[in-house]
Amino acid sequence: MLRNHGFIDNHPVRFIMIKATEGSTKLDDRFVDNFYQAREYGFIRGAYHFWSNKSTGADQAKHYINNVRLEEGDLPPVLDVEHKPKTQTTQEFKENVLSWLRIVEKEYHSKPIIYTYHKFKNEYLSDSIFDTYPYWIAHYYVDSIEYKGKWKFWQHTDCGRLPGIKGYVDFNVYNGSFYDLQQLTISDPSEH
Repeated sequence: MLRNHGFIDNHPVRFIMIKATEGSTKLDDRFVDNFYQAREYGFIRGAYHFWSNKSTGADQAKHYINNVRLEEGDLPPVLDVEHKPKTQTTQEFKENVLSWLRIVEKEYHSKPIIYTYHKFKNEYLSDSIFDTYPYWIAHYYVDSIEYKGKWKFWQHTDCGRLPGIKGYVDFNVYNGSFYDLQQLTISDPSEH
């Protein structure tokens, strides 16, 4: 397993995931600068969207697309989905999530990564269609993952520390080699 290119004061960091958007209106205040700086410092970078139950998957996808310019070498788009609205059936929720995934995939020509915790995945996103997307599992404070399916990333703690960053950061591992991680990145968008 590959840990989070470069080093930050001897801490091996190869990729950085940055919050970009939330719902259909919110843009993280620091996204543009953080995303630019990650590339400038030589990190493989990714941009994630935090799902909101207050707007449709299509509206949220459009918001992400309008604010995130992914380039060759960036990780695919990420959908962070952790809550199902009480007002939707499970099937309606799945269709809404699939709407986001399909719109974003069409725009970037890359299958988005689904981020969620393992129990939520098993309960709401266990259909085989969701297994065609790379999975980033959130499962904290354990030595090994309970989830039995395929996964690409594992967020194992939300209380990591890195020099130069105030407060806690999430730490992740990649399930594969550095070459595999590079193969997951977006190819030249002009080829599509």
